[in-house]
Amino acid sequence: MIRVGIVGYGYWGPNVARNFHSAEGCRVVRICDGNPDAIARAGKALPGVETTTRLSELIEAPDIDAVAIVTPVSTHFDLAKRALENGKHVFLEKPFTATSVQALELIELAERKNLKIMVDHTFLFTGAVRKIKQLVDDGVMGQIYYYDSTRVNLGLFQHDVNVIWDLAPHDIAIMDHVIAGKPEAIVATGKNHFSEYEYVAYVTIYFANNVIAHLNVNWLSPVKVRTTLIGGEKKMLVWNDLESDEKIKVYDKGVEIENRQGVYDLLVSYRSGDMFSPRLEQTEALRLETQHFIDCVRTGAKPLNDGWAGYRVVNMLEAADKSIKKKGELVCLS
Repeated sequence: MIRVGIVGYGYWGPNVARNFHSAEGCRVVRICDGNPDAIARAGKALPGVETTTRLSELIEAPDIDAVAIVTPVSTHFDLAKRALENGKHVFLEKPFTATSVQALELIELAERKNLKIMVDHTFLFTGAVRKIKQLVDDGVMGQIYYYDSTRVNLGLFQHDVNVIWDLAPHDIAIMDHVIAGKPEAIVATGKNHFSEYEYVAYVTIYFANNVIAHLNVNWLSPVKVRTTLIGGEKKMLVWNDLESDEKIKVYDKGVEIENRQGVYDLLVSYRSGDMFSPRLEQTEALRLETQHFIDCVRTGAKPLNDGWAGYRVVNMLEAADKSIKKKGELVCLS
């Protein structure tokens, strides 16, 4: 039985606590939050689970095997480091850390102590992303040409990070999971209308295998949009996460290029075939993710979204910030 403690019971904490509480082979033994109101809510939602406002009573407790940290990104490094130093496996809300240097230090510490780190990239466990991954890996899409995502809404405004750090980790994590190539460089532009943090941003990512990705993230949209397009050599795909049915539509559409000698060097022909919408698994993504973490802790397996996956996302977020500060200058990824 893996005994879990939850640090943070604000917006996302209750969902994390609920899913760990119901995971097989797991028991939530303690929840910590500095806000007494949050602790009162936790006590009502999960009666029988101990609650505390003192971090040391959870993070240093000998009866806890793993800690789920569901707090603002500025606190992630210190909390995760302290948990690892006390011999706890760590489940950490996205984004992993505030800097890639911090991410590398946590990865090294976890490896040295033989502990697991898993970053909460929940979308990787959705039925939609799992199906997209399958279609790409099985060669149904053919060679991938581009990844284009729009994730916009009115709010929720964050007070410690810009819109890229808030919304783009979802799409960068999905892109990192689905696209086999290595990202080489990033261009980003954005605008901060009301504070020091950008509320609107556009990010373009160039891959070594000739794939291009573009992300549109925005807190100032009058409508909520969650749409991703993936263009491939054989098929093209549209994922609308707000659809209740047929979230994914796969189109047998594309272009075929033929080299010719003479007047035209390239002849382009267009292909337009059928569309199909694959069936998606309906299990809650966070339930699958928390169970995956518990299974990895128990068996020693490598988590799908481990510390290195979190590092790659943070590395791209940092590069996007650098590009914005340089008015859209190309930034190479380390």
